[in-house]
Amino acid sequence: MEEIEFYLQETKESMEKTLIHLGVEFSKIRAGKASPVMLEGVLVEYYGSLTPLNQVAAVSTSDARTLSVKPFERKSINEIDKAIRNANLGLNPQNDGEIIRINIPMLTEERRKDLVKQAKIEAESAKVGLRNIRKDTNESLKKLLKEGASEDMVKVAEEKVQKLTDSFSTKIEEVFAKKEVEIMTI
Repeated sequence: MEEIEFYLQETKESMEKTLIHLGVEFSKIRAGKASPVMLEGVLVEYYGSLTPLNQVAAVSTSDARTLSVKPFERKSINEIDKAIRNANLGLNPQNDGEIIRINIPMLTEERRKDLVKQAKIEAESAKVGLRNIRKDTNESLKKLLKEGASEDMVKVAEEKVQKLTDSFSTKIEEVFAKKEVEIMTI
């Protein structure tokens, strides 16, 4: 039945988006290496409004431990410096008047364990998202059953949804395991 296939395709796409979102969240968890993504959530006071850092400056890595932030307008450098300091990222920017350099400190063992816990929380959140998607799809399939869809077709579709959920749950575990190794590697 076309509606069942539609729900299955929609479910798969939603689960893929959940996995992509987890990847984005994991990229924000630093593992001791400098990455422009670390500053992605920083908002700068720019002409009276809060603006994402990447819209007012170029953020790059000059080496594995250093981020460089070059403002598009020199006069905004102090606001950018202030925004990075106030973002509670544990970073200490050095402002030379033209470029802001941020040295990324080595992570302590305790900090690494905290980051693994943070990654675990993100992975669990993604799994909850998968289960919610499964629940919503199964409710939609039950509505189709009430509207006259074949019981066998709905049962097969529910089994496919469960297989999708299991498959994506395994992928989340794999992504988490890789992130854990990345974080714990010195």
